[in-house]
Amino acid sequence: MSLGQQVSDDHQLARLLQIGVVLEEVVESRAHHHIERLPADQQAELDEEVRTLLAEAADESADHRERLAELIERLDAEPVPYEEINRLVEAKYGQTAPEDFDGVLYDQLCNEETAYKFYDDLIEAIENSDTEFSVDTGGVLETLAEIRAEEEAGVEEVTTLMERRA
Repeated sequence: MSLGQQVSDDHQLARLLQIGVVLEEVVESRAHHHIERLPADQQAELDEEVRTLLAEAADESADHRERLAELIERLDAEPVPYEEINRLVEAKYGQTAPEDFDGVLYDQLCNEETAYKFYDDLIEAIENSDTEFSVDTGGVLETLAEIRAEEEAGVEEVTTLMERRA
């Protein structure tokens, strides 16, 4: 997703942060449900290292959602209700099963890369903006940069694990 523009007001910033909440829900939801959705023979193939990676990814995404929700709250905007997030996730991603990908790790890599790229684009759009937001722009950028760095580390962790298994 390329934002390709500046962020023009608090409302737009809040909506973009809410997209981040949805992306984090996707990563968390997919990580939690991979093992449950896999056929029994594929579940047995997942070792402790993969299970740990998925659990850590889910926990990190939950933390990211909370941090984004705090930013949204400071903007005095309504956060996306959890039930609506789940509906959005199911509508977009509920149709695909883990076996539709080249494995659980590849699916996790795609989710992590999507989130990383989103934060990269969002940071760039905010930095290119001349808007005076009602919140501390530096604080927002710092939080987003931390989340982006954690997503980048997640991409690297999944990639390293995939390379070791190739």
